[in-house]
Amino acid sequence: MPSSEIAVFEQECSAFLQDNARPVAQRSAQWGVGDDALSSYAAIEPEADRVRVRDAKRWKALEFDAGFGWLSGPMSAGGGGLTPEHERLYLSMRSEYDVPALGVFVISLGMVASTFLAFGSPEVQALVPQLHRGDLIGCQLFSEPGAGSDLAGLTTRAERDGDQWVITGQKVWTSVAHHSDWGLLLARSESTSSKHDGLTAFALDMRTPGVEVRPLEMMTRGREFNEVFFDGVRISDTRRLGEAGKGWRTAIATLMNERALGAAGNDLFGVERTLERLRLTLQQPGMGADNPVVRQAFARAYSMAQTIRYQAMAADARREAGLPPGPAESVFKLANTETLRRIVDLAGAIWGPRAIADTGEWGAYSWADMILTMPGMRIAGGTDEVMRNILGERVLGLPKDPPPPSTGAGA
Repeated sequence: MPSSEIAVFEQECSAFLQDNARPVAQRSAQWGVGDDALSSYAAIEPEADRVRVRDAKRWKALEFDAGFGWLSGPMSAGGGGLTPEHERLYLSMRSEYDVPALGVFVISLGMVASTFLAFGSPEVQALVPQLHRGDLIGCQLFSEPGAGSDLAGLTTRAERDGDQWVITGQKVWTSVAHHSDWGLLLARSESTSSKHDGLTAFALDMRTPGVEVRPLEMMTRGREFNEVFFDGVRISDTRRLGEAGKGWRTAIATLMNERALGAAGNDLFGVERTLERLRLTLQQPGMGADNPVVRQAFARAYSMAQTIRYQAMAADARREAGLPPGPAESVFKLANTETLRRIVDLAGAIWGPRAIADTGEWGAYSWADMILTMPGMRIAGGTDEVMRNILGERVLGLPKDPPPPSTGAGA
């Protein structure tokens, strides 16, 4: 990109941000200053949650209407027609300003919108600009009680009825479903010998009769996840995504975009923020900085975090070169959760009982939500074991696990 072009674009970004947001007053964290909350899944009152989503939508609309809402999207679909480099520069500049939390759009824009655009009919593709503007929010309806990591084993049924499909079944652990207008649904439409065949994907209007969303309360008391039930839900065939019975292709494309989210250098898992809190903790008197074992554990976590950052930069370069996300990016999810686990384990060892019993100390009890969140982080978006299998089999070329021994008669 010519330096003159990027300079003009940078000026445009700066003008928009200065006119519509305030610069972040405190760039570096300080001990004892501000809210000490850490977890993204902490409890939040329903009214505060609605305000959070309302503010996020307002900002996304403002951003989109000014031309910054979908910079790298094709102009034919409502995007800005610019490069990922433009988008990365704007997002970097935006991080210096105090804008509403936009986490409610992560799945909507990182997975749902891209799949709707790639596999949807013109009717479905028309939803994509509205998703990027924040008028609509999307969720991913994949996991089921008996088919989480084994996604191909799902049992939610899609039965053809003329030019419609009738959906019956259940999904679970569906993030932001309670805020969502549309869902990316994967269901079984045929019984086949191969469980990867016979699946069909759809764009589902979440307000369709027969759709019921029930929020799930986590150990942190947060309610970001949901179970979703389908009782004879009817979907027009015009909202099918890709070929009938070939939904696994659609699912894989969506999951590759999900893996890319973890490689985008956006601290999606909160590793950098949590590591910085741990660093500040160790700077306090009597918190273990003079203990060589503690220092070594912190150095290990810090090194892993830096490795993730540099790998993310390399992934950015691959995307700018036009290469699609692939199975190798599964390493980011695994690396992020493993690094975060090391940070949380060390913090728990340092604080001891003060991490789980509120003594009123700043920066102590805030770790309780992270400790409770950590097991779920290793499951959500593909378990650590599944990530290792993907890396071993599809990246390193290692042999697959042998089948279990026969338990037939005489065994």
